[in-house]
Amino acid sequence: MESSLFLLIAFIVYNAAFLTFVISIVGKKWGQRDPQAHSAKWGKIGIVMSIIGFLAHLTFFFTRWAEAGHIPTSNMYEFMTFLGMMIILAFIIVYFIYRAQVLGVFALPVGIIIIAYASVFPNEVQPLIPALQSYWLKIHVTTAAAGEAFFAVGFAAGLMYLLRTVNFNSKEPVDRKEQKGVEFTLFVLAMIIAFVVTIFGFNAAGYHAKFVNGVVITDEDGVEQTVQQPVNYVLPPLVKPYQGEQIEMVPFLGMRQAPFEAPSWMEGANAGRKLNTVIWSIIGGLILYGLLRVIARKPLGAALSPLMNNVDSEDIDEISYRAIAIGYPVFTLGALVFAMIWAADAWGRFWGWDPKEVWALITWLYYAAYLHLRMSRGWQGKRSAWLSVVGFMVVMFTLIGVNLVIAGLHSYAGV
Repeated sequence: MESSLFLLIAFIVYNAAFLTFVISIVGKKWGQRDPQAHSAKWGKIGIVMSIIGFLAHLTFFFTRWAEAGHIPTSNMYEFMTFLGMMIILAFIIVYFIYRAQVLGVFALPVGIIIIAYASVFPNEVQPLIPALQSYWLKIHVTTAAAGEAFFAVGFAAGLMYLLRTVNFNSKEPVDRKEQKGVEFTLFVLAMIIAFVVTIFGFNAAGYHAKFVNGVVITDEDGVEQTVQQPVNYVLPPLVKPYQGEQIEMVPFLGMRQAPFEAPSWMEGANAGRKLNTVIWSIIGGLILYGLLRVIARKPLGAALSPLMNNVDSEDIDEISYRAIAIGYPVFTLGALVFAMIWAADAWGRFWGWDPKEVWALITWLYYAAYLHLRMSRGWQGKRSAWLSVVGFMVVMFTLIGVNLVIAGLHSYAGV
């Protein structure tokens, strides 16, 4: 499709902009006469490329809108590409406020990873289901994503602060604990990247496996019946559905059938496939993280920390706080206020304890606590940075874990 071409162009330009920002920081020594001028020059090139990529991404968004006939935020592919675009926009806004080139080294990869993750999902234009045929789709989803985008920038700046201030050479228990926290955060990022690469790799190789599994459903009269539901795997099945029957499977490293079965307490025909995906993500993350450790010959946090040597820790602490302070009221409107109005219009109630609603509330309460502790209790520096990092992990679980793992009224978003 024509729209996909613009997304590909944006993705390539974003990666080029990221490399440019890396040069602006790492390559300061190349400009021996005036390192600051050298860094500023490459920083300007990086932000210009970021804007060009954003314009291409925006063209994709409106072209896709024209193709679909509705705003392209109705499924995981569309929403995650939109979220990636909003993260880039949030980065551009914050960059022009603080002019910190190093922010591009950490904020741009977050948007790039989100866009790459979106590409895992089917990209065909799909008609809107009845629950989404409302003008509130435009208002609720766009504002919620805009708030989450600023949380992502706050996360990037918070991680930068930790890389700048954590003592990676110390053997003290407190410092070791902080080092492990940073490494775990970097491992989670590696795991997401490995998941995307693994999916693309097996798709390119044409891998597939198919099972059928009995699922109990209740009809309109309240009568339960068991139906056979197909379950398609795009990753080699290390775990098959509970009591699932294998129909077809491409052998992988001599494996012709799944060695394990999903536990009985995991309900739903797709439970085994989801567990299998989690296992592959962890395996891929361990492999990628291990390779990076071998290349760096030290913990990744210790390898990245020198990038922060010339960065003012107070500045990036302020960037993290300001990004979250901007995002919070926008998220409040989009994810709570507008969502409840739409819920009342669509389902006849403002609140129903649906898993997505609950986790949106948890996210809102978490960032409310962050702002309270920051402004009233003086939680700045490392405390604030850790809160911003953990907070975005909560956001990602709300987006990915709830949509794809927990069943609920928002499960259509994972289709």
